[in-house]
Amino acid sequence: MENASHLSVIVDLSPTQWHLSAQATNPYPLSIETFLSQLLAFLNAHIASKHENTLAVFGALPGKSVMLYSSTETLVDDDPPLDANSYQPFKIVDTTVLQRIANELDVIGELEEEPPCALVGAFTKALCYINRILRPSAADDPATVSDPRILILSVSPDLSSSYIPIMNSIFSAQKLKVTIDVCKIYGPDTVFLQQAAHLTNGSYIYLERRDALLQYLIMSFLSPPSIRKVIAVPKQDQIDFRAACFCHKNIVDIGFVCSVCLSIFCQPVPVCSTCRTKFPIKTLQRLSAARPTPPPTTPRSS
Repeated sequence: MENASHLSVIVDLSPTQWHLSAQATNPYPLSIETFLSQLLAFLNAHIASKHENTLAVFGALPGKSVMLYSSTETLVDDDPPLDANSYQPFKIVDTTVLQRIANELDVIGELEEEPPCALVGAFTKALCYINRILRPSAADDPATVSDPRILILSVSPDLSSSYIPIMNSIFSAQKLKVTIDVCKIYGPDTVFLQQAAHLTNGSYIYLERRDALLQYLIMSFLSPPSIRKVIAVPKQDQIDFRAACFCHKNIVDIGFVCSVCLSIFCQPVPVCSTCRTKFPIKTLQRLSAARPTPPPTTPRSS
């Protein structure tokens, strides 16, 4: 019999990006209220697929990350009252997630300036949670969860300064055999999340029709990795493998790599800032001469 499947969902809750996504000038505007209603339907579908399935939801907020729901922990004081017209596990998920998000967004509303979204923090918390349920303590029941996966719902652009921690998280996911799926809901494609999905055999989907979000989620991300071997799951055709330089944290097309520690720089440097290796002057001159010349810039017409 097929083992239970675990799903960790990372929700990007940047207020600024969701405000832009809901603008009427967009071809398919999507507000955070509509998004949450369709997300909860997808979470309930995962729980309904198999009784033993486990679920965890993490929120990536400006400057911090929090756990919004866990099927193994209680995050709210009181469970919702019993309702004969609703399935109680579904109601617990809906109530807990909405209540936790509302509380966190109320706190963010008091900030004068919005810091960057803490996607890396939510990513690492999801990996730690999966590692804990895969390797339970001796007092717990033996682990029966297979095919752990992480689904990232992103609306924020890439943050070049987070390149190193994101890549470290990707390597940790590979070691844990965790599949990373990405659904880009709003904004330009994210280079780092494309690489995360590709390196862990996951799916990266860019939403062309945001009004069909629930259909995208169910058709592309509901099935566990073991079932995806026999069904056709859409994946990205082209992958952006660009990296961010260690010196200025910019995404570069052509970089210079340290031969000792593999640090990436946007220009030849005499001393590696990571491992302090010194490079010969002739090597620096040869690399500088081999740098492609930037294309000429044409002045803007006033």
